[in-house]
Amino acid sequence: MQQSPDLQDPRAMATEIDAEIRALPVQNAPNVRAIRRKYSRQLKRADPKLMLDLARELVENYGYRGVPYELIQSHKEAYQSLGEAELEELGRGIDSWWSVDSFARLLSGPAWRDRQVSDELIHKWAGSKDCWWRRAALVSTVALNVRSHGGTGDAPRTLEVCRLLVADHDDMVVKAMSWALRELVVHDPQAVREFLAEHEDLLAARVKREVRNKLTTGLKNPRQPRRDHQ
Repeated sequence: MQQSPDLQDPRAMATEIDAEIRALPVQNAPNVRAIRRKYSRQLKRADPKLMLDLARELVENYGYRGVPYELIQSHKEAYQSLGEAELEELGRGIDSWWSVDSFARLLSGPAWRDRQVSDELIHKWAGSKDCWWRRAALVSTVALNVRSHGGTGDAPRTLEVCRLLVADHDDMVVKAMSWALRELVVHDPQAVREFLAEHEDLLAARVKREVRNKLTTGLKNPRQPRRDHQ
């Protein structure tokens, strides 16, 4: 009979979580999330430090992103303990659109929205030489504006980040710029129109096309099935 991992030992838990995920017949998002939810229930009253240590183990030693980020997001005290140092440690090594977006959507964006970290931190990422951190800065603005995730609309903070990256034509940054502006359309379409007009000569053609489509039709690409993100 398999023994449960020691719920006070983050290394043992990380090893067990990894083993359970590897043992799945189909390693898809719903099945992996079911394992994460099981541990979230078991660790509901765990010390926030333990949760952060567990997340670090899963990120650093097993290469997971979504699972550790969701474990923190779903644990109120662990999430509220996030600051600049914790975010940068948990984001270390982000190197793909999915790892960046998991990090920014689940952790850095909400923490910034809730004023747990400063605008300066996000602006620092926008100035990074690493395109993935620049993307993280833009995707972090999504949390300010998506109503279903607690966003109430914040044109000044969103557009300040967009201005820092307005001339950046790296593909992953361009896609994130479009996403950031499209999410803001719901709250302040006039501010978005003015931003497009002000930076007409610098913005990538894709950004202008997709955002104007959103402003006029409500969709990024009106002729394609709706996937209004990224």
